[in-house]
Amino acid sequence: MTEITKQQVLDALSQVKGPDLDGDLVSRNIVTEIVITGGNVMFGLSVDANRAKELEPMRLAAERAVSEIEGVDKVMVALTAEKPASNGAAAPNAQGDTMGTPRGAKTQGAAPEAGKVPGVKHLVAVASGKGGVGKSTTTINLALGMAALGLKVAVLDADVYGPSLPRLIGEKTLPTQDPTSEGKLQPAEAYGLKAMSMGFLVEEDTPMIWRGPMVQSALQQMLNDVEWGEIDIMMIDMPPGTGDAQLSIAQQTPLAGAVIVSTPQDLSLIDARKGLNMFLKVSVPVLGIVENMSYFICDKCDARHEIFGHGGARDEAKKLDLPFLGEIPLDKEIRERSDNGQPIVATVPDGPHAKVYKEIAKEIWEAVDGKPAPTGPKIVME
Repeated sequence: MTEITKQQVLDALSQVKGPDLDGDLVSRNIVTEIVITGGNVMFGLSVDANRAKELEPMRLAAERAVSEIEGVDKVMVALTAEKPASNGAAAPNAQGDTMGTPRGAKTQGAAPEAGKVPGVKHLVAVASGKGGVGKSTTTINLALGMAALGLKVAVLDADVYGPSLPRLIGEKTLPTQDPTSEGKLQPAEAYGLKAMSMGFLVEEDTPMIWRGPMVQSALQQMLNDVEWGEIDIMMIDMPPGTGDAQLSIAQQTPLAGAVIVSTPQDLSLIDARKGLNMFLKVSVPVLGIVENMSYFICDKCDARHEIFGHGGARDEAKKLDLPFLGEIPLDKEIRERSDNGQPIVATVPDGPHAKVYKEIAKEIWEAVDGKPAPTGPKIVME
């Protein structure tokens, strides 16, 4: 197989006119972040954010130019608002050419202006101030709880650096492009959910060493360059913390609300407050707080143990005059089924844990839709 070099990419891009047909992309210092893995090439074009939609033809021309290089299979081009490198060459990836290129990914457009995601009625962010509180497991099970109500549900894994959705649903299928939908990606499907994650586009052990603008562009493309179809509610599994990615989604996506996941302990609650305050500052309603790992029931003595304390999230919700959505126990079966791609709401739909998730899901749906949740079919695993 012919090895593709950065110089070949730069040579191709030097034939593409810059904004306002002035110079070319390379001489204008617009090309950034060239990353090459095998036949896949990804790079950014740094432009004025206010002109992103206007400069879409330039992005497409750059994509075509690089796709014509011998050996190139897929091209991903992102328009970013990042400042260009000062020396006129593409800014190299800090860890070399082989890091972080999506398998088979190809963008179809610039990050859109804030607006509804086509076909999706409601978007809800599930967030936490820190990692390790079980946010992703909570997200997938709440989504399944909504599907059990008879709703059409999608899940977006917005954690570009640490995607976990493919493992949680046991789905490794590479999204495909449908020529009948203007080349948009078709989402993965599992347990009645539609799903999208960077984890479908890269190997599980591949680190995504991208700067903030690239991550923001990728998130907007996963939202808007995917053929979701008609969806009642999309659950967005947010990255932990309150950085660029979280702020980008909160500001550029019409969120119906946010759910905060925390453990009962004070350290988790301190960080949960930060996430909660971020949403309040950008006028996103906080729908409530979920206390995960709330307690543990010993399988030998049936005694209840409150390993991380208990009631901290409930008290915090009361203090902030927010709904307390419920307590989810710390249970080995929840963890084992999540690790095996068999989330508990789908695979033990009549169990006590599934009941808790379904009750919380019902509260969230009624909060965003303003009407009682429908009574739908149960999810069963065949």
